[in-house]
Amino acid sequence: MTSDRMQTVRHQLGLGSLLPLGDERDGAWIAERAAEAVLRSAAGDTPGVRLGALRVTLADPADRREPAVPAPPSALPPGPLRVTAEAEATSAQPLPTTASLLRATLATAAAQRLGLTVTEIDLLVTGLLDEETEPGPSVPLPEPPGPVRADGEGGGEKGRVAAAALAVPGVLHLTGTLGHPVHIEELPGDAALAHRHIRLELAVAADHRARDVAREVRRAVRRSLPDHPTVAVLVSGIG
Repeated sequence: MTSDRMQTVRHQLGLGSLLPLGDERDGAWIAERAAEAVLRSAAGDTPGVRLGALRVTLADPADRREPAVPAPPSALPPGPLRVTAEAEATSAQPLPTTASLLRATLATAAAQRLGLTVTEIDLLVTGLLDEETEPGPSVPLPEPPGPVRADGEGGGEKGRVAAAALAVPGVLHLTGTLGHPVHIEELPGDAALAHRHIRLELAVAADHRARDVAREVRRAVRRSLPDHPTVAVLVSGIG
């Protein structure tokens, strides 16, 4: 499947772009849908604000870094990210003050709840809300993609990989929105350089930092197999 086709399929599934989670050494990515849900949930606690459109993209498309492990198909390369958002706000306090508060809220959620490397937040206030408008309720996180059993779970290599990942605190379950939750492939190369690579897709608990969970999953999965393959993690949901 071509990169363009993969991108189309992901958007049809509602995943959005696959964002780098951490830096080039982390070997982890997160679905834009999952990251957006966390950011919206945090913004829902900001008084006098109603968040509109929100996107997360590379801050500088030219600043592309080589990941330590092979990335999921057509995932964005590691690099600083930009959050672009629109919002309506009341005039209870000066709009620059409200905008500054919302930027800080989004930056904190991106760093502390997810582990995204966000260096820019572009915020556009698109309208005024009546001061009498009741504050909106906190935005609940949507249900993450449902659990999927890995092929051979309970036995075989995929089962060992699945068990190692599921034993990591903060992993809710494995998911399979892009196919099998555990994907094992042989990477080409010279005899001394050829090695296997594993890609896992999973959902992370909301009370755990996604980047930290992904790191631990990579360590656990590498230790679970004798040849210590490279590992990439895709977080497709937060719940």
